[in-house]
Formats: sequence, C-alpha cells, structure tokens
Amino acid sequence: MSNTTSSDPTSAAAPAAPRIPTVDLRPWLSGDAEARADIARTVDSALQTAGFLLVTGHGVDPALRAGIREAARAFFALPAEVKERYTAKVGGRGWLGPGAEANGYSEGTETPPDLKESLTFATHDPFDDPAVNAEWYAPNVWPAEAPELRRLCEEYLDRMAELEKELLTLLGSALGLQPDFFSRHMDHPTYGFNINWYPGVEVVGEPEPGQFRIGPHTDFGTVTILDRQAGKGGLQVYTDEGGWEDAPFDPEAFTINIGDLMARWTGDRWRSGRHRVLPPPADSPAEELMSLVYFGECTPGTIVESVPAPVGRVAYEAFDSHVYLRGQLDSITVD
Repeated sequence: MSNTTSSDPTSAAAPAAPRIPTVDLRPWLSGDAEARADIARTVDSALQTAGFLLVTGHGVDPALRAGIREAARAFFALPAEVKERYTAKVGGRGWLGPGAEANGYSEGTETPPDLKESLTFATHDPFDDPAVNAEWYAPNVWPAEAPELRRLCEEYLDRMAELEKELLTLLGSALGLQPDFFSRHMDHPTYGFNINWYPGVEVVGEPEPGQFRIGPHTDFGTVTILDRQAGKGGLQVYTDEGGWEDAPFDPEAFTINIGDLMARWTGDRWRSGRHRVLPPPADSPAEELMSLVYFGECTPGTIVESVPAPVGRVAYEAFDSHVYLRGQLDSITVD
C-alpha cells in the first residue's frame, strides 16, 4: 500500500520522542527515502499522543505573516460601530465580535464566551453546486478600512493551501497508506481562515471564572495550521501524560494539529489535539496576542470512512464531512 514501507506504523516502536516534536519539512521535500520514513514515524508518534507538532522549513515568508497582523490590528482598533458593519455568524465571512463564540460548548461545557475577536475568511473559488455554493462558498467580506488585508490574506491562503496538501501527503505516508490517501479529497476544500485578536483586560474586562481567550476544545476538520505569538496568556495543549501544558514555541514554526474529522478518519489512531488559549494573565493584564489560524477541510460531499485495523483502532460509521462540520460549527455559536 505504501511507497515507504519502512514507515509502517505497525512495526516495532521507535525510541521515545517529545510529545510535541519539531519537524523540518526540507528533508521531507527533498530528502531520500530513509529521511522521509524517519519523518513519517515522528509524525505518527506525535499525532498518537498530543495531536500536535511544530513544522519548520515550510518556506512561508515571515514578512507576509507580519503584514497581515499589522493590517488586521488596524481593523480591530476601529470603533465597535464600524466593525459591526462586517458582523458574521460563526463559520461565515466577516467579523466575529466579543461574545460570538464559546468553544467549550463543543465539549458540552457551559462556559462564558471566549475573550477574543476574529476576522474570518475562506476560499474565494466557487463550487459548481448552487446549494453547496450558497452554504460553504459565500463571498469573502473585506473591510474597506483595512485595504491591504485582501491582497495579503489571499496570498497567505494560497500558501496555506499548498502547505496543507503537502502535510496531508505526509500524513498519508505516516499511516503507511498511499501518499494521496487524504489529499485526493481536497481538490475543492472549504477551508477557513481566522485572524484571532486577543486583547488585554482594558478591552475585554476581567475574566469571569472559567473564561478563556478560547475555551478548551478540539478543532473540527482535518489539519489546522497555526501561526501564533508567544505569551503568558497563550496556547496550552492537553495530553493524558502531562495534563495541560504550555505549547512549545518557535517563531519560525507553524503549530500543526489535527481535528476531529481526521481523528475519526484514522479510526482514532491519531487524536484530535485538545487545546485552549489562556485569559489575559494577572501579572501582564495588557498583553495582546494575534493568531493566524488556517482550518483545513475536505471537498463537500466527501464520505469519511475509518481506516481499518491494524492502523485504525475504532470503526466509526461512515459520515458526510460537511454535515459533521456544520453541526460542530453550530455547537460553538453563542445564542
């Protein structure tokens, strides 16, 4: 089945590795078969434990990421009445204001709303089915007050789509499957892109008990590609071995995690990475962070079937990827 049989996930276990390792993609892109097999084993191990890894060697210009933050920050600094012109629902295109989301709802936890604002965009390439097009391919809404944002974000989304496809090829190989096992279902994906702004308490107020910048949750789709900033009120990852831990940070790296759809696709061999973003810290209440979050998804109509044993561990009933995604998006919407 695999072109890299030495990465067979059913072979003898390799020595213990960090729960959240850093993977340099350059040997994967240009290395020999042995180097690619080593990377595939590392990825398989990481996704079985935390569901996270860091990726370097991706070739995405840091100046592009900095430019998006600068343009988005100018928008988030606008008065609320201006931003409200671009209000969107969760999963839509536009501005998600304070109180729009509570990600802890997806775990069945009644938490206060998340302490963030978001600008959210998605693919601008329409689908050929009018009903699917209406639900998943609505036009992006670009704020006139941040004129540079469209050019920067469209360039960034093109790079993320390329990187997602390469990561999915790596994931197929990491399972000992054909390299295009996942990527062949991404010819017209409904990816999403959030610019999440996490201001300090002077904007959001003092956190309520149990309130986070983003509450504990798992992502919903295939692969999430996160460009984040370090901070005391930053990302934490949950593992069975260590509980909640600060996620490792490298300014050159993207933080990668898989979502619920991918975990079910692998028959729970891999775990959907549970995580949260801490509230503004008491000893640094003015801390401001901004994250760029690309959510990889499938082409609408993809039927997801769990990879069978010995790779998969749980045989889920086959399901429609976008029926599942819509239900998850609805679950975190604050009424």
